[in-house]
Amino acid sequence: MYKRKIESHLLRWKNNPAHKPLVIKGVRQCGKTSSVLAFAQKHYNHVAYLDFREHPEYKQFFFPNLDINEIIIRITATLPSLVIEPHNTCFVFDEIQDCPIARASLKYFSLDGRYDVLCTGSLLGVNGYKTKEEQQEEREASIPVGFEEIIDMYPMDFEEWLWANGIREEHIDLLRRHLAEERIVDEAIHQRFRHLLHQYVFVGGMPEAVSTFLTTQNVGSLLAVQRQIVDTYKSDMVKYALQADKAHIRECFDSIPAQLARENKKFSYQFVRPGGRGRDYYGSLQWIEDAGIIHRCYNTEITELPLEGVAIRDQFKVYMADIGLLISMLEDGTQGSILQGNLGAYRGAIYENLMADILGKMGRKLYYFRKDSGLEIDFLIRYKGECVLIECKAQTGNSKSLQTVLKHPEKYHVSQAIKLGDYNVGRTGGLLTLPFYMGFLLTEI
Repeated sequence: MYKRKIESHLLRWKNNPAHKPLVIKGVRQCGKTSSVLAFAQKHYNHVAYLDFREHPEYKQFFFPNLDINEIIIRITATLPSLVIEPHNTCFVFDEIQDCPIARASLKYFSLDGRYDVLCTGSLLGVNGYKTKEEQQEEREASIPVGFEEIIDMYPMDFEEWLWANGIREEHIDLLRRHLAEERIVDEAIHQRFRHLLHQYVFVGGMPEAVSTFLTTQNVGSLLAVQRQIVDTYKSDMVKYALQADKAHIRECFDSIPAQLARENKKFSYQFVRPGGRGRDYYGSLQWIEDAGIIHRCYNTEITELPLEGVAIRDQFKVYMADIGLLISMLEDGTQGSILQGNLGAYRGAIYENLMADILGKMGRKLYYFRKDSGLEIDFLIRYKGECVLIECKAQTGNSKSLQTVLKHPEKYHVSQAIKLGDYNVGRTGGLLTLPFYMGFLLTEI
């Protein structure tokens, strides 16, 4: 088990006397179940684990009623080895989307108050996931609004990758001081973090991929794991999507690397298939986004806060939520180039998707700025109360678009920009240059 940020969320949840049942949702295989079980086993005397995907028959525990005492009697009659003791037991409902009536029971667990409940869910709310019968069952069960808490969990982010590689909090605090003081990082430390960043780009944050690489140091074994995960996502698309959407979803997903290779990376339905139209594919792309596999990055009308209010909904880029999975979808040999520091390949797409990975795993929504004149800023973020430009440089350069915006504050209302790349720390006027491994520290809003 690697240290995960979800642990601190779970501990705050448990220590809140008024906590409700907690639903942790996230993409398949991001570590939800292992994290929840490890927490429950550490903090409770007894754990009642029910996996609704592996055992669909467990839904019988919630019929014919949702009386908590009767639910427990049904469970222990079928699973006599389980010990369920009031105030000392945590129920873990795994893949709760496969049992809507179990989710409906959270209201009654919350009102009862004798048992804590942790739930995990993949594909929660994904269109087409349910059969007609299951959709009817879900409508009848109803989501327990007001009686559950929901938080998102992501694959391991860059900071968690650092922890897995033995980087201690004192080292990360050192980077924070260098950022705050805008001071150059010592060469030995700079090279260490630079190397770890290059590894993270092709390993990514799927826990099994991280474990495989750190255990074997074998890129072939890593690729096999990553491509199996991608194949699992594709299988979900075929298995769970509406029949009319299945082919469209796969086409959208398979087009992502090629979409990012274009000079103008705005997602184009015509690039999915010649003659493709948004009305044919919009729902398919939404399915992939709802499943947590991708992040959508919206163009904005202007460079001003609030970014959500100036987003252009029909102009967006699409990035893989996990950078390692994107690299696994590219041609073999890409990993070796990256390990040697050649992140400039693929026309900057790797750099941009790396930043989308970092920002997305912070829980930030993604925005960029592009005009027909060719002016383009890779990302816009709220940072320290301002709209700040972010440029991800695959190579050294003058960052013409950044300079244009910074030179005209009366037009763009922006005074600060950050350029991330294979650099050390430096500043020129309103432009702060940072090594890419500091991107995960841009958390202040």
